[in-house]
Amino acid sequence: MQSFLASCIVAVVIAVGAVIVLNKVQEPVESAFTSPTGVRI
Repeated sequence: MQSFLASCIVAVVIAVGAVIVLNKVQEPVESAFTSPTGVRI
């Protein structure tokens, strides 16, 4: 039973870490789909 609870806790920690990392990596759509000259693609 302890190993099951430990694996659930580890899964939650990994999921929260992934959410934090993905929120830092993703760009807003306005900046992701514009060129450096300001022309929208």
